[in-house]
Amino acid sequence: MPNPRALITGVGGQDGSLLAALLLDRGYEVTGVVRRDPSAYAEALAPLEGRVALVEADLLDHGSLARALAATRPGEVYNLAAPSFVPRSWDEPIRTAEFAAVGATALLEAIREVDPEIRFYQASSSEIFGEPRETPQTEETAPSPLTPYGVAKAYAHFIAGSYRKRYGMFTCCGILYNHESPLRPVDFLPRKVARAAAAISLGLETELVLGDLTARRDWGYAGDYVRAMWLMLQHDEPGDYIVATGVSRSVEELVTCAFDAVSLDWREHVRSDPSFYRGTAELHDLVGDASKARRVLDWKPEVPFEKLLALMVEADLERLRPQAAASA
Repeated sequence: MPNPRALITGVGGQDGSLLAALLLDRGYEVTGVVRRDPSAYAEALAPLEGRVALVEADLLDHGSLARALAATRPGEVYNLAAPSFVPRSWDEPIRTAEFAAVGATALLEAIREVDPEIRFYQASSSEIFGEPRETPQTEETAPSPLTPYGVAKAYAHFIAGSYRKRYGMFTCCGILYNHESPLRPVDFLPRKVARAAAAISLGLETELVLGDLTARRDWGYAGDYVRAMWLMLQHDEPGDYIVATGVSRSVEELVTCAFDAVSLDWREHVRSDPSFYRGTAELHDLVGDASKARRVLDWKPEVPFEKLLALMVEADLERLRPQAAASA
């Protein structure tokens, strides 16, 4: 039997690179969709160099997507490409809508035309729930998005379901809650905190300024979550799944774990500044109930919260040690 083939959009991001590594370990031939010259992705994909093929296509160009599908003939397509830093979606609402909503539709339409038997995964998000009407949220919780990102993701979520019902296509949506790894950009809070803990422990910095330490999220390990994506497309029937830990943790808990990893008391180094608070943009009570994924896919998160933060801090210690040695 030939090796299974998969196509990943957003392959240069955290989830894309982790998913590519998982698929390669399972014997897949993996192709990543890129919008620019492949050399622009050399750093992000360095660990996968020579193992992932790259094809140029644009999520806003239906024809280029159809050509990419025809050239690579994947059995599975994972659509992970979209602006992912939620606060920035208020600055770029049109771009967010184009790539997260219209782009998903263009890709679905290209799949329908080239090979409707392709199994399709759409990266949905807990942001579709906005201020949720119930906690924890399940697959039956009504979406009520508040941010441009959440609205665009809700559209993509619904259109994937529409293609499943209208055309009988195998489409799955993973409603993923916050998930982190050492590959997260520093814009994201957990990575910002992990890097600061590492830098302060090495004497490179002295203080970390954050916003509301009481804000809460359901945080998990990205490696566990991409495994859930793959499991969805291996199941006999398509469907939508919450992917979450089911545990709400505060920013203070996150900070405590990160600074514990370097044996420091966070209270001596972290300051909360009200000007950093998100105000009405802050979402509350986003906690996912992943019972369906546990029951149907036999999925569960394997990396606990404390270990996740320790992994992230250690990765930043490795990144920063040469700088600390040079400045000693």
